[in-house]
Amino acid sequence: MNLSDLYFTTNLDDNIARMQNFFAHDNTFICRVVQGSGSPALRAALFFFDGMVNSASINESLIRPISLWRGAPMPMEAVIEEVLQIDDCPFDPGMDELLSAFLYGDTVVLVDGDSRPAVVNTKGFPHRGPDEPDNEKVLRGPREGFTEAFMTNLALIRRRLRTPQLRFEFTELGTVSHTTVSLCYLDDIVDRTVLHEVQRRLKGVRLDAVLDANYLNEIIRDNRSSPFPTAGFTERPDIVAAKLLEGRIALVVDGTPVVLTVPHVLQETIQTNDDYYISYLYANLTRWLRVLGFVLTLTLPAVYVALLTWHQEMIPTRLLFSIAASRQGVPFPTFTEAAGTLLVFEILKEAGARTPDTIGQALSIVGGLVLGQAAVEARFVSAPMVIVIAFSGVTALIVPKLRTATLVYRFFLLVCAAVLGLYGVLLGLGLILAHVCHLTSFGVPYLVNILSAEKHSHNDVVLRFPWFAMKPDRRFLAGGDR
Repeated sequence: MNLSDLYFTTNLDDNIARMQNFFAHDNTFICRVVQGSGSPALRAALFFFDGMVNSASINESLIRPISLWRGAPMPMEAVIEEVLQIDDCPFDPGMDELLSAFLYGDTVVLVDGDSRPAVVNTKGFPHRGPDEPDNEKVLRGPREGFTEAFMTNLALIRRRLRTPQLRFEFTELGTVSHTTVSLCYLDDIVDRTVLHEVQRRLKGVRLDAVLDANYLNEIIRDNRSSPFPTAGFTERPDIVAAKLLEGRIALVVDGTPVVLTVPHVLQETIQTNDDYYISYLYANLTRWLRVLGFVLTLTLPAVYVALLTWHQEMIPTRLLFSIAASRQGVPFPTFTEAAGTLLVFEILKEAGARTPDTIGQALSIVGGLVLGQAAVEARFVSAPMVIVIAFSGVTALIVPKLRTATLVYRFFLLVCAAVLGLYGVLLGLGLILAHVCHLTSFGVPYLVNILSAEKHSHNDVVLRFPWFAMKPDRRFLAGGDR
């Protein structure tokens, strides 16, 4: 049965038969006929899906008042005003809008003698509470996180930004899923050029289903092939509120706790929400450690390979003798040894992440200690190489937002070091820097505040200034048409 075959008439029995025929193969579909106590009696039919609705709401707001109604039958608009005890009830919507709400947990109400339906908000499907996200825990600060419930997520944002300037624009994406996506921004702060660009790209999305924010990210982001993120992800409402206050835009997707924030620039990859909930002195220290960790995780294996392969004269004599002694019996060249060890490390890390917590912890210990020690004793790799790779892997965990870029460019610099030594490492770093300078996020340069001439734009980049010295206007763009 096609959607065009679904329509309503003034005969309630015909409407019931038509709905039951349309959803004949769906055992969760429920039709409840309710009749008032008057003579003649008001007769109505309720259509809803089991498990998607709040049964108490249907019983108290729909079934009970209709069954107790002693008056004569009346048209639907009178039933809404005089009988039903509800606060949200679209009257006579289009069939597309009706089905979208009906399939999402609302109840369709029809009365005998009127072909116009009403859609009652009775959503009651189960969802988890706003617990703290496992991937974004803080030492101090709010502990709430987004959930899979769409309106709950919007309420968490609204509770933090109680201003009439907060805007929520709804759109539906996905020809099959009809997923609701909300465009969130502060009307008096947002950059209009960026806002119009986001709206334009959303209109160009052509997908069967949108089940997560990353579906949108891979379509609407700039520089789709770049390993550097040009759109931000978070599961915390306090971070979204902070981004909106800086003039950014948030995309809330129904059914996922992950919220997309745009534009996303390089400085955000080294910032954490803890930076603003603890002392600015400690925050600045840890932020510099993140920058140092990112540089070390990229360059340390490459520099080690370059020194051993091309520049042994730059290594202190005692250290060189120690490394040479540890490499005796190792059958692989330095580059192959480093690449293989890195590959094994990434395999163990991925295996630990994809297994249950208890097994993952045991796997990490076995992989890190037992296999590492066994590989050194079997002379497959040298002990200094295991130390270098392990340190490089640990420092990569400091900047999780750059995980993809770290993985790609670490191997890229390793190849450069094997071919040209330290000159290759410098050349590779120059190419990476040129690539970063070329990146944009919805038309905003990726290094917008780092290279800006505006003094106040540097208040929260590499250093986090104290709040008493922070300029009140914390927008990520130093100026621009708003």
